[in-house]
Amino acid sequence: MMDFRKLKTFQAVADCLNLTKAADQLGYTQPTITVQLQSLESELGVTLFNRIGNKNFLTPSGKVVKQYIDQAFDVLDQMERELRKMENPHGLLTIAAPEFYCTHYLSMIIHSYISQNPQVKLQLFSCDSNEAMKKVASSEADLAIIAGPCHSPTMESLLLGKEDLILVTTKEMYEAHKTRDLLEKHPFITYKSGSNLQKLVNECLDEYGISPTNYIECVSDETIKRTVLYHTGTALLGSALIENDLKKGVLVELHRFPGKIETSMVVLKQRMDEKNIKSFADNVKGIWKTCI
Repeated sequence: MMDFRKLKTFQAVADCLNLTKAADQLGYTQPTITVQLQSLESELGVTLFNRIGNKNFLTPSGKVVKQYIDQAFDVLDQMERELRKMENPHGLLTIAAPEFYCTHYLSMIIHSYISQNPQVKLQLFSCDSNEAMKKVASSEADLAIIAGPCHSPTMESLLLGKEDLILVTTKEMYEAHKTRDLLEKHPFITYKSGSNLQKLVNECLDEYGISPTNYIECVSDETIKRTVLYHTGTALLGSALIENDLKKGVLVELHRFPGKIETSMVVLKQRMDEKNIKSFADNVKGIWKTCI
C-alpha cells in the first residue's frame, strides 16, 4: 500500500513545481521531499518529474498520476465533509407508529424536532404496533412508537407512558341493554388476532370475568372506536383515544383497567447511539407527556 504522505508530497510539488515551496507548505525539509518523491517513483516504476534548468516539469506519467491523486484526495475530502455532517443529526429518519400516535402525538413532536434539526428529513409510516416492530427489526424504520410490550432481545425499549384500558359502549346501547346482555349478546369489537394489544385485552376480559362469543376484529384503534360509535357493541380502548368521548357522554365507561397500556419507543440496540435516533429519542422523552 502506498504511503499517504508520499502521495500528498507529490501533489504539493506537482501543484507548485517547486521543491522549496512544497517543503514550506508541508513543513518538511527539501531533502525529505526529494527522498519521498524518489521512493514514490521507485514504487510506481515511472519518472514523475523532469528538471530543465531551474524548473521542474511533470512527465507524461507524472500528469497521469497527478490526475488520479487529485481525484483520490477530492473523494477523501468529500468523505471527511460527510463525516463532519454526521456529527450532528443529518439525513433521513424513518419512524413507524400506529395511526393514533401519528395524528395525536407525533405531529407535535415532529414539528419540535425539525425546528431543532433542520438537516433531518423525516418519513412516517402509519401501521399497527406489530408491523412497526417488524419494520424496525428489518431496518425499514429507524425507530417505532408502539402500544403494548416489546419482548425482542435485539431491541431497546424506552417507556414513554402508561394509560388506562377502558371497556366502553355508546350511551344509547348502555341505556337500552343491561351490562351483562351487552357483553354476552352483542359483538365485542377488538384488535386482530396476534396483535400487540390483543393479549392485554384478553387478560382484562379474564380479569373482568367475561368471555365474548361474538367478535369483530379491526386493524386499528380508530376503526374499533368508530365501530363502537355506530352502536355495534362494546370494546376495550386506551383512555387517551376516548377520554373526550367519555366527557361528552357519547361513550359510557363500563369498567376501567388502570395503567394497562404501556407506550414505548423501540429501536435496535446496536443503533441506539446513532445521532438521528438519539436526538429524536431525547426530543420524544422531553415533550411526550406534554402531548397527552
